[in-house]
Amino acid sequence: MRNLDNLSNFIQLVEVSPRDGLQNEKSLVPIATKVDLINCLSAAGFRHIEVGSFVSPKRVPHMADTEAVFAAIDKKPGVTYSCLVPNEQGMQRAIGCGVKTVAVFISASEGFSKANLNCTIAESLRRIDPVMTLAKQHAIAVRGYVSCVLGCPFDGAVAPAQVSAVAGELAAMGCYEISLGDTIGVGYPEQVKSMLAVVTEKIAVQKLAIHCHDTFGRAVDNILAAMELGVGVIDASVAGIGGCPYAKSATGNVATEKVLAMLAAKGLAHGVDVAKAAAAGQFIASALGRVVNP
Repeated sequence: MRNLDNLSNFIQLVEVSPRDGLQNEKSLVPIATKVDLINCLSAAGFRHIEVGSFVSPKRVPHMADTEAVFAAIDKKPGVTYSCLVPNEQGMQRAIGCGVKTVAVFISASEGFSKANLNCTIAESLRRIDPVMTLAKQHAIAVRGYVSCVLGCPFDGAVAPAQVSAVAGELAAMGCYEISLGDTIGVGYPEQVKSMLAVVTEKIAVQKLAIHCHDTFGRAVDNILAAMELGVGVIDASVAGIGGCPYAKSATGNVATEKVLAMLAAKGLAHGVDVAKAAAAGQFIASALGRVVNP
């Protein structure tokens, strides 16, 4: 029997399908489809939905319409509608839209940072600094993402101490929460626990979230390992859409439906209507021309 004594009775899910799920699709997804997806997720009871990102349209064409999407969605009271921002320019766009929560991102590995962000880890931290300054000026909450915490497609294994150092920088800069990502889905539960044991020496577990990709079908086990150490925030994507462009065999993000089933089996509350979440998954899968197993 797994021990979840370190865990609170409520698990928060951060639904990332509108951003992380759609950003790598081969064909552009219409604004109306994105808006309908987000409204379905709101109706399902998700308390945090990542709407899109203010990145360069040339680099990520799928996110070029984030302003329009954010303006068109039905915003429910008590729900956080966040957007990813890579730099000061992206933050200015977020401010212009009235976004109240943003996310910044950094890699735990130099190889992935150079491939994905075209800069070193130190340079990416410098890009984030003006974002944090603007966030304080405009009372905007900032969430941090750390990618490649369990392995990198370029550098291989990533030391827990490196993850802790990078996550610690984000926390020191003012991020209210740090999401630790197994970006290419190569990790095992034992690695999750080893990594978290080091990270929690510097950052309270209550400020951490887990973000797993399901490349080899171990995402739910990895999430459960994090939960056993007290992590109570889980990033997930309905229908398991999304993934990393640098992991060619990746099947995508962990499916929200799988996470909800695991939480139900453990008797943990999450505040999400399971049937409505499944319907949202079926909707976006159908829009993308895919089939989701019930």
